[in-house]
Amino acid sequence: MTINLKSSAGHEREFMFTAKDFERVRKLIYDHAGISLNASKQDMVYSRLARRLRATGINNFKDYLALLESSNKGEWEAFANSLTTNLTSFFREPHHFPLLAEHVTRHKGRHPIALWCSASSTGEEPYSMAMTMVDAFGSFTPPVTILATDIDTNVLAKAEEGVYPMERVEKLSADVIKRFFLKGSGAQSDFVRVRPELRAMITFRRVNLLDADWLVRGPLDAIFCRNVMIYFDKETQRKILQRYAPLLQPDGLLFAGHSESFHHAAHLFRLRGKTIYELAKAHPINNAQAISRG
Repeated sequence: MTINLKSSAGHEREFMFTAKDFERVRKLIYDHAGISLNASKQDMVYSRLARRLRATGINNFKDYLALLESSNKGEWEAFANSLTTNLTSFFREPHHFPLLAEHVTRHKGRHPIALWCSASSTGEEPYSMAMTMVDAFGSFTPPVTILATDIDTNVLAKAEEGVYPMERVEKLSADVIKRFFLKGSGAQSDFVRVRPELRAMITFRRVNLLDADWLVRGPLDAIFCRNVMIYFDKETQRKILQRYAPLLQPDGLLFAGHSESFHHAAHLFRLRGKTIYELAKAHPINNAQAISRG
């Protein structure tokens, strides 16, 4: 009889999951998606991947990981979806959005505004960007395009649908909910849908930031890459930042997460405000146009 290994909390496991299995998972997700899993994540990894073993009918991690290494494209996608974390909310890190509005309104008429949300999760972030653009231009059809990407196809499908339970919007003001969301009725009364005008501004697409070609074309006015770099090691961060730089307008902005810092890539980006970066060789701007530091 096979004795299952126990979790760190002492609970019996359904499947054998050895330290060697965990190290294989760490290497596979790092090579495939650049995600650097901490050694403390073993229980989390087991819990999430055990669902994939059940779904595939495989009864051990050795065979499951062999399936991945055989280049099974569909299972690679499910594997990456299982191990990515998607924590988001509307207008998360709210200081960024007025500064985004200020930035784009300075360039009204110069060119169509192009924005990229590179870790869109279930859509709250790109829809927050779209709402900001509506207010900035005073129109539900502003001259703005937003590309929203993520490695996780499950969350992208939810984002594209644009339907959220009421508790996801309960922290928004009544005015914002009234202007930007349609309330469901009947069996859908506990849900809201974003207005179609917001959805029309956004193109959703799967992008793995480790892919050789993102199929993203500049010049972009701003890139939101918030709370995703924390999953990468410094070298992977540098490589991604090196690819972001040529996609931006000379005065374009890069928005980072509250716990992220890009000081190790000072040759590429310099801090311009609170978790807001500009190109290290950006064009000079006058004081009236400068983003206030916070």
